[in-house]
Amino acid sequence: MNHKTIKKIVILGGGTAGWMTAAMIARSLAGTVDITLVESDQIGTVGVGEATIPPILNFNRALGLDEVEFLRATNGTIKLGIQFENWSRPGESYMHAFGGIGKNFPFCDFHHFWLRSRASGYSDSYWDFSLNYQAAKQNRFAHLANIPSTNLPGLSYAYHFDAGLYAQYLRRYSESKGVKRVEGKVCDVRRNLDSGYVESLALENGQVVEGDLFVDCSGFVGLLIGKTVDSEYESWSQWLPCDRAMAIPSESAATIVPYTRSIAHACGWQWQIPLQHRTGNGLVYSSRHWSDEQAREVLLGNLPGKPLAEPRIIPFKTGHRHEQWKKNVVSLGLASGFLEPLESTSIHLVQSGATRLVKCFPHRGIRAEEVAEFNRQSRVEMERIRDFIILHYKANQRRDSDFWRHCESMDVPESLQHKIELFRATGKVFRDYDDLFTEVAWQQVLIGQGVLPEDHHLIADGLSDAQLADLLQSLKTLIQGTVRQLPAHDEFLSSLLAAGTK
Repeated sequence: MNHKTIKKIVILGGGTAGWMTAAMIARSLAGTVDITLVESDQIGTVGVGEATIPPILNFNRALGLDEVEFLRATNGTIKLGIQFENWSRPGESYMHAFGGIGKNFPFCDFHHFWLRSRASGYSDSYWDFSLNYQAAKQNRFAHLANIPSTNLPGLSYAYHFDAGLYAQYLRRYSESKGVKRVEGKVCDVRRNLDSGYVESLALENGQVVEGDLFVDCSGFVGLLIGKTVDSEYESWSQWLPCDRAMAIPSESAATIVPYTRSIAHACGWQWQIPLQHRTGNGLVYSSRHWSDEQAREVLLGNLPGKPLAEPRIIPFKTGHRHEQWKKNVVSLGLASGFLEPLESTSIHLVQSGATRLVKCFPHRGIRAEEVAEFNRQSRVEMERIRDFIILHYKANQRRDSDFWRHCESMDVPESLQHKIELFRATGKVFRDYDDLFTEVAWQQVLIGQGVLPEDHHLIADGLSDAQLADLLQSLKTLIQGTVRQLPAHDEFLSSLLAAGTK
């Protein structure tokens, strides 16, 4: 490996991935490295990553961003979860709500008590005990660390925002911390003939940008990680059959709901992401089952408001690079791999990758052990998220099209098959090491998709029928009373943004 001290970092590509990476490195390694970001105004970005998950709060806080300023700059709104419509069966819906559900007991999650109540004839929905779900469906939100007068957690949230505006916001932040932006298109990548390491980028305008470590944020092109150092791409299309997306903005709905909608159709699914100034829409579909024209018809026929542009087609291949870090090139964002945005993980993967790079940053040169650990962690993270997304397709009971029948019958990774079988037999689900999604997240999708356990944990039998009924009723009453005290989401946004102008 190369033991040259890393002093110059070059990031290829702007957009959300490039500027998130620049911001994180500039904040964490201030004064120790020189950072240059190369991008071209002539090259567009995918720019549909508008929904996030709760760890984005940690990223913004790590940068020291002010939430009010951030929401104003990005036309952001609050997100309490993702509502899945028609995924189990047409006409049925459930939510992957953030945060906890009910009240956990030592060694036994709350859903076991709910499962026991069902066996005893109770008909309460699992989501009756989710504060996030109840607030989302009533379009309410406020900052709430805990349910008042209890030790039960309050609302867990993330954001919807305009990804392009977020990139611009982070560009201003990064440049204020010394990041240099270079405008231009790369015409040649120059490498060391002995090591194969990238040494510089030659631009069409004649400028040459030299560096010690290169971060590839060039999107699906993968100019450095793929076309230059040739890191192999592994496709996961055998489990995730959709290979195209069609995106379009529309006018805002009358009410800005605090959740993302994911609506299953005959050969794919549609997203709706409410922002302050518009709604982001898109359709993810399989080109083997739908033509672009059929997809366009479905998308335009199911918009929540007047379209503001023409639909834009985005071909993709789900999968990942075997080595997201190879030689002196680290790939982040779409250059490193792609998982469809079903669970809003695209921006999170940039965040975690940039954080991982800082943690594994090569101090006195690039060492094989550090590169191997970075790649191991990246691979495990991607595979865990992959399994969670495959679950939505596999555990469907639609059977109304070849697409869904194929998904139901397909073989899935052994790691996922084990999780499904264990949950169906025992009600137990365990969070794997480095799994992004919690046990409660897995429980919601499994139950929501119709995978109902045949048993529950013995600890749940420790309460009498009367005690169990009292527990459930008390929790429902507490949650309903808490939600009633919350302001409307629209009202929260208006007051928050107004306060930011004072």
